[in-house]
Amino acid sequence: MYIYDETVYDQDVKRWWTSDLHLGHARINELAGRPFASVDEMNAAIVERWNATVSPRDTVYVLGDVCMGDLRESLALAAQLQGRKRLVPGNHDRVSSLYRGSPVKKAEWRQLYLNAGFEVLSEELRAGIGDASVKVSHFPYDGDSHDEDRYKSSRPIDDGGWLLHGHVHEAWKVRGRQINVGCDVWNFTPVSEEQLMEIISDG
Repeated sequence: MYIYDETVYDQDVKRWWTSDLHLGHARINELAGRPFASVDEMNAAIVERWNATVSPRDTVYVLGDVCMGDLRESLALAAQLQGRKRLVPGNHDRVSSLYRGSPVKKAEWRQLYLNAGFEVLSEELRAGIGDASVKVSHFPYDGDSHDEDRYKSSRPIDDGGWLLHGHVHEAWKVRGRQINVGCDVWNFTPVSEEQLMEIISDG
């Protein structure tokens, strides 16, 4: 099986998918209807559920929006997450092409993500999920967590194939051939590749 730049896939290592953790984001519980009394409770729950699911040998693909708030503080939380962490940047990630900043500042931000254990990937990729080749992006083809679609120029082109994405929070889990791997619809836990394969095979 091939994925992105990998030429060998270790069958003994599990792959997981997630998005939109928003660690450190003080208002996300209110904005996305999350069931936590505080941002600290949310942060602790996400770290605990991730580490109860993902082994240190596993790989987790995070499709954007790891954290907000103070970057050093929130990425320190992200550093506690087990496994090999591969980030497809979203609009809130400071390693995204959408994020403004001087070259010096961008290099500083990138280093903070690397220090937290993230490998930063391209913003649109392809992955092998079972026998299917799927697109991978923070953004869906269409739809948003807001009333209108934002970042239209950054969205993948709908070629009729399956897409793994985040960005929409609790808006849907599966919509057509779009699968939202965002933590809001997966009990704030990464979703396994086997679960995604089941959705794709049933579709």
